[in-house]
Amino acid sequence: MTATAGSTEYSAPLTQAVEELPVAAEDNAGYDRKKHFGSWKDEDGDCQNARAEVLIEESSTEVTFTNEKECTVDGGTWTTTWDGRVHRKASETQIDHTVPLHEAWGSGAQEWEDTRRKAYANDLGDERLLTAQTSALNTEKGSKGPEEWLPPKDQCTYVADWTAMKVRWGLTVDETEKAKMTEMAASCPETTITVTVV
Repeated sequence: MTATAGSTEYSAPLTQAVEELPVAAEDNAGYDRKKHFGSWKDEDGDCQNARAEVLIEESSTEVTFTNEKECTVDGGTWTTTWDGRVHRKASETQIDHTVPLHEAWGSGAQEWEDTRRKAYANDLGDERLLTAQTSALNTEKGSKGPEEWLPPKDQCTYVADWTAMKVRWGLTVDETEKAKMTEMAASCPETTITVTVV
C-alpha cells in the first residue's frame, strides 16, 4: 500500500511520538490470521508477492529466483538488522511485520474493514513495516510487543520503527507496552520519527 492523496505526514521526537500514542487495553479475541489478513499479495501483477518484493528490495546483490518465471526469490545477500548476520539463501529469512498482525488486531485492526487489514499485511509503502530477518529470531519474537521482546542489536531503531508503524496505521498501545516504549524512548534522545499516516 502506498500513500494516498489524503495521507498526512507526521514527524516528532520519539519521546513525543510515544507519549501521544493512544492507550487502550489490547483485545485479541477472535483473531484469525488467514481469515482477517489473508496471505501475501501481488499488488502490481508481476507474480512477485510482497515477500518477494521485500527480499528483492533488501538484498545488496542481484537476487536469483527458483525458476525462470522469476516469481519466488531463491538467493541474494541479506544483512538482517536484528543481529547483523549475512544470509545468502532467502529460505534462511522470514519477513517480519514490525508490529505483528496479532498485535495489530488487538490494537485496533479488528475494527477495520477487510481491505484495510489486508493492505496492512502487505504494506510496501513504508519499508519499516516489512523486513527480512533471521528466521530463528523472528520465531522467537512471534507476536510479542517491545515490553516482552527486543532484538539483540539496534533497539532504538526497533522501538522507533514500532512507534512509527503504530502512528502510520492509527493503532493503540496498552499500558505495559507504552511504559516500556517510554523507557526506551528516553534512552534514545536523538531519535525522531517521520511517517506517512494512512
